[in-house]
Amino acid sequence: MNNDELNKIAKEEYAKIEDKIKSRTLTAKDKNAIPQMIMPTQDPKKRARLMSEVALGYTKEMAIVEANRCLQCKKPFCVEGCPVNIDIPGFISQIAVGEFGKAIDVIKRTSLLPAICGRVCPQEKQCQGKCTVGKVYKSAEKAVSIGRLERFVADWERENNKVTLPTIAHKTGKKVAVVGSGPAGLTVAADCARAGHDVTVFEAFHKAGGVMMYGIPEFRLPKKIVQDEIENLTKIGVKFENNFLVGRTDTLDQLLSEKGFDAAFVATGAGLPKFLNIPGENLIGVFSANEYLTRANLMKAYDKEHAATPLYEAKHICVVGGGNVAMDAARMGLRLGAETVSVIYRRTRDEMPARSEEIVHAEEEGIEFRFLENPIEVIGDENGTVKAVKCLYYQLGEPDASGRRSPVEIKGSEHEVECDALIVALGNGSNPLLVQTTEGLDADKRGHIIVNENQATSHAKVWAGGDIVLGAATVILAMGEGRKAAASINDYLK
Repeated sequence: MNNDELNKIAKEEYAKIEDKIKSRTLTAKDKNAIPQMIMPTQDPKKRARLMSEVALGYTKEMAIVEANRCLQCKKPFCVEGCPVNIDIPGFISQIAVGEFGKAIDVIKRTSLLPAICGRVCPQEKQCQGKCTVGKVYKSAEKAVSIGRLERFVADWERENNKVTLPTIAHKTGKKVAVVGSGPAGLTVAADCARAGHDVTVFEAFHKAGGVMMYGIPEFRLPKKIVQDEIENLTKIGVKFENNFLVGRTDTLDQLLSEKGFDAAFVATGAGLPKFLNIPGENLIGVFSANEYLTRANLMKAYDKEHAATPLYEAKHICVVGGGNVAMDAARMGLRLGAETVSVIYRRTRDEMPARSEEIVHAEEEGIEFRFLENPIEVIGDENGTVKAVKCLYYQLGEPDASGRRSPVEIKGSEHEVECDALIVALGNGSNPLLVQTTEGLDADKRGHIIVNENQATSHAKVWAGGDIVLGAATVILAMGEGRKAAASINDYLK
C-alpha cells in the first residue's frame, strides 16, 4: 500500500472508534478488532539514492488508533522487556486519548532519548517481544508498535516547540567526568547534572553523539535529532570537550587527580573493527564498516564539494555480515553511488541478527543477498585494487552456542564474486587504549571493562557502561547501564 492508502485507512479506523475513545467505552473486543497501523515510508526507488529519513512516522490518527490496540494489561510484560523500564502502558494510554504532552512526560521519567530510541532500538526483541497483543498473534511484529508511538510523541514535542528541560538540584560542587558521548555517556551526563553535579563529557571525535553520529546513517537517524538532544544537555549545564582522547590528551588518572574530578564514567563504546583475516584484506577498496560509515555519517563524504574526507567511489560493492551495521553499510553504498550492492552472509535469512525492518528496507531498495556464502580471499588487480572476492558455499549444520545453526563449508565450492569494494561488517571489539593507560582498571580477555552490579569498576571513583562493558549492544541497553551507573555515582557523591 502507498502512503495515501495508509493515511486513508488510519482516518477510517479513527472515525470508527472516535466516539468510544471520548466516552472511554472501548472494550477489549473493540481493541482486538483494530488493525495494526503501518508506518509510511519513502518510495523505495527514490529513497535508495537519498540520505533523508526512510521512515516518515505516524500521523496523529495513526498514533491514536495504534495506541488503542494496547490492552493496558494489569501485569505489563512490555515494561519488563525495556532496559530502562519505561512506563509503556502509561504513555500509550495518554496517546490513546490524544494527550501527547502527557505521554512524553511519562517517557521522560526514565528515558531522555525517546526520539532516538523510537527509531533505532530493536523493540521486537525487547518491549514488543513481551507484548500480550503480539503473543496473541504469535508475532512480535504484530505487537503494539511501541517504538513507533514513542517516536511519534518525541517528534510531536520537538516539532511543536514543547520540549521541557529537567529540574536541576542545587549545585553540589562535585565534578563528574564522562568519557564518551554515546547513549550511555549522555544518560549519565543528564542524570548526574540533574543531581546538581558539574558534568563534563570528553569526546574523541570532533562532534558529540558517539555511535549515534558516526555509526547510524542519516536515513535511519537524522543527525539533527541527536544534536538537539546534546544541545538540551548544554542548556542544563553539561559541558562538552570534543577532540579530547582520554588516554592520550589526558589519562583517566590525570582527570581524577590533576583536573579535580570526583568521579568518572567510561563509555567509550566498542569501536575496534573485526576483520576476516584472509589473504588480500589489505588491498585498496577494503573497508571496515566502521570506517565506511564514519566517513559517510560523521564526515559527510557524500557531499563531495564540502566534505573533509574523500569518498571511495565504487560501482559494485560487497558487504560481509548479517547485522544492522551490515544493512547500514549496504544501504549507504547505494546512496554513495554504487550500481549494485551484495550482502554476503554465511547463514540464511532466518538467522540474520539484523532487525527484520532493516532487512525488508534493504530488499525494497534493491540490495542483493547472497546467503550461505563467505569470503576466503580478496582478489586484486595489477594496481592492488579489489576486483573480486573468492567465496565458498555453505550449508547449515548443528546449532552453535548462541542457538543458531552453524555454517559448514562445502568443500570444492570456490567461486568468485566480482566487486570493486569490500566492506567488512563483522562486529567490533573494545579499543584497549583506556585500559592500557589506566593502572588498576580491570578488563576481561575481550577488553570489556569489568563492573559490578552498580557499574562500578575495579578502579576507585570509576564506573563504566555501554558497549565497553557489554560488547556491541543497543542504544537502550547502553542507556540502561548509564541509569544504573548514574544512580551509583550520585549516591557515592552524597
